[in-house]
Amino acid sequence: MKYFLVLLLIPFLITPAFAQTNSETLPTDKGTLNVKLAYEDISPGDQTRLNIDFINPQTQKIQEHIDYKLSVSKNSKTVFGPIPLTHTSLGSVKIPVEFPEEGIYSVDFEIEGILFQPIPMETVSFNIRVGEANAQPSIPVNDGSNENGGGCLIATATYGSELAPQVQQLRELRDTKLLQTESGASFINTFNQFYYSFSPTIADLEREQPLFKEVMKVTLTPMLSSLSILNHVNMDSEQEVLGYGISIVLLNIGMYVGVPVFGILKLYQFKRK
Repeated sequence: MKYFLVLLLIPFLITPAFAQTNSETLPTDKGTLNVKLAYEDISPGDQTRLNIDFINPQTQKIQEHIDYKLSVSKNSKTVFGPIPLTHTSLGSVKIPVEFPEEGIYSVDFEIEGILFQPIPMETVSFNIRVGEANAQPSIPVNDGSNENGGGCLIATATYGSELAPQVQQLRELRDTKLLQTESGASFINTFNQFYYSFSPTIADLEREQPLFKEVMKVTLTPMLSSLSILNHVNMDSEQEVLGYGISIVLLNIGMYVGVPVFGILKLYQFKRK
């Protein structure tokens, strides 16, 4: 049934999957800057170049003259840096880092100056997964202890915050419904392998192109409306997950394929008359 449920990705499939490089953009804790981190696939023991852009969230352009510190750690043990307070006049830097073994690494930034003016320190952290066992981001259950526990990159970029009601709706569906059954958990794993192959790039495009962001918002609205049904039904068994899952798939096919095709046919008939 997991392959049926993958059809829920239909709204995303209308957008090309451009991603070749791993890329993620996150705001600093006070929101003054966005930081974009990009890198090619990482092999343990090899040197990897981290491509870093500091972005002005108002203009969505590279912010020049940034003072920052950087460190990389694994299990709270530092494996790179921390580099001393460093200035980039371009607002973009490339830093070679060696990840010695497989696992999940934390890349931590401290921003302390913009345009030669000191600012109260702002921080932002990224997780980098190294090795085949950690290649795809996991989606942990959101128990409220970590507000960054979700992985809804496109929805977060579309609605502007991980705390947006639409993002919380998706997390609630995932954590309280799908992850509670074997079939649902299997679907999440299949979903992750596909979703994270392109979602970071789509999210970045939304942040860089306001018009594209609005298009995605309109595109996601019907799907979110249909998924909200699942938050009000019981999905405690494999049969219920399968039944409701297929029903939602068919509903989305009707909305995203059936309605446009019907409209095109009606328009064609009208023109013929």
